[in-house]
Amino acid sequence: MATALALDTSRPAMDPDEEAAFLDAIDKWVQKEVRPVVMKHDHEDIWPAELVAQMAEMGLFGATIGQEYGGLGLPAVTYAKIVAHIASYWMAITGIFNSHLIMACAVERFGTPAQKMKWLPKFASGEIRGGLALTEPNAGTDLQAIRTTAVRDGDEYVINGTKTWISNGINGSCFALLVKTDPKADPRYKGMSMMIAPKGPGFTTGKKFDKLGYHAIDSAELIFEDYRIPADNLIGGVEGQGFFQATGGLELGRINVAARGVGLAEGALRLATEYAQMRQTMGKPIAEHQAIQLYLGEMVTRARAARLLTFDAAEAYDRGERCDMQAGMAKYFASEAAVDNSQTAMRIFGGYSYSKEYEIERFYRDSMLMCIGEGTNEMQRMIVAKQWLKEHRI
Repeated sequence: MATALALDTSRPAMDPDEEAAFLDAIDKWVQKEVRPVVMKHDHEDIWPAELVAQMAEMGLFGATIGQEYGGLGLPAVTYAKIVAHIASYWMAITGIFNSHLIMACAVERFGTPAQKMKWLPKFASGEIRGGLALTEPNAGTDLQAIRTTAVRDGDEYVINGTKTWISNGINGSCFALLVKTDPKADPRYKGMSMMIAPKGPGFTTGKKFDKLGYHAIDSAELIFEDYRIPADNLIGGVEGQGFFQATGGLELGRINVAARGVGLAEGALRLATEYAQMRQTMGKPIAEHQAIQLYLGEMVTRARAARLLTFDAAEAYDRGERCDMQAGMAKYFASEAAVDNSQTAMRIFGGYSYSKEYEIERFYRDSMLMCIGEGTNEMQRMIVAKQWLKEHRI
């Protein structure tokens, strides 16, 4: 009998020398390949095909997938360091492999042995890339309100419904799809299941959303009309486990978003620090003015606190512990730090912050998404509070 129980997520820390060498390689790639093209791709909202191919070659689409399936098998701490560093220069491209890895996480943690052997090697190589399809027009935070249905028909499921705001929706080829296999179930979560859904007949993409920020990665609608997939694509082989499979993968997703927040906060700090030492008023660099020093002091502290909270959550994940509270705190604080640091950096840049000739305006546009995506920060605070109260009952 197939089981839907989660596997242990614990992983040992990476050898420090090996980790340093890997992070150095990531930095060299960012400096050589990413920085020269980021503004063009962001301003024109161009899918970064060459960078995606390079990320696949470096193994980033298999970063957290086990080595037995061809992935790098990185612990969450190392993964978070990679994400934070890339995001400190361009946040959007980290979303391309993050959404993909949450899909892979669902299969690796909950899939049957046959599903893992079939799908994970192709996920790890980047041959098949995709993401997580949860959100619907009338169901975001309340996942139990989804309306997409999957009806068993012999050895297949017939799926009908619409998903929205799905990262990699256009350029991805396969998605972990949350559906209702029993719409009448009570409680509602018992009627939810997760499917491995590759693109094919009956599966089409709708409009690409024109966004404030987070450019170059496509966010789109997914439309299912009598879309058929083999029953073997039911993750875990047991109906009714989809809600837990979806929320189980979100811990890693929230650590990733927290790491992106860290990157944005640190990137904004870097830009502000450089500008404050070059820009002069009243005969001296503005960094020597007390008002600017107060700003920089706040930014340094926020970025550092966000980093520590994020790695605390990643370390708990690597120990195989439940970490929804730690991941929620990290995601909440780091994303708010990204917004605050980008806004403060704009104050330091003054009028130039409104010019697209300067990168800081991109950090401002991108940062707000971190507060909304992967569970709003209002929900994160509720999750943290509820878990805290469970652990501190009178």
